[in-house]
Amino acid sequence: MTVTKQLVETAAEAALHDRPPAPISKGDARAQRPEITGPDSPEAPFPIILSGAVQRGFGRGGKDLGCPTANLPNESLPAMSSVTQTGVYYGYAQVTPTMDGETTLRDEDGRVHPMVMSLGWNPFYKNKQLTAEIHVMHDFQKDFYGHNLRAIVLGYIRPELDYVSREALIEDIEMDKRVALNCLARPEYEKYKQDSVFAGQPKL
Repeated sequence: MTVTKQLVETAAEAALHDRPPAPISKGDARAQRPEITGPDSPEAPFPIILSGAVQRGFGRGGKDLGCPTANLPNESLPAMSSVTQTGVYYGYAQVTPTMDGETTLRDEDGRVHPMVMSLGWNPFYKNKQLTAEIHVMHDFQKDFYGHNLRAIVLGYIRPELDYVSREALIEDIEMDKRVALNCLARPEYEKYKQDSVFAGQPKL
């Protein structure tokens, strides 16, 4: 089963006015979520390319949720916020191992990895500013603040939601990861792991 979305309002448009409260996630709805979303190959506006130096965020992803995220700078957001709505998305990402001419990450850290990302205001934490937070599905041994991150966003998983508890949020995050991996396993998505936007990758 696949699901697609209908764009109601882009994230950039939503930032221009007061927003209604995000819907609250319910456990029974989570049980009915599909394990794969979107068509069998990316459709407009995807793929979307994002890049920028990783910024320090609130530090909640790793500490509170067991899901560390990389925050992109504000100037990176329009490429996505101008054509998509808030919500959770999937794709691939790569962190550049070097910074200021020095290699500070392992070789495996600099490879292209699956990612899941949130674009929005994180209603559970009541953020005041639109953010793009990327969780790279790889076990990094150290922080990579200041390192350049490149990402290709390939599809949409679900809308932005609020939660009654941190545990409910964590359950949805874990399912988001599974859905992202299932979606990226399709051949027309998997090939983007070799896209030339990533450093050291051959041109398709």
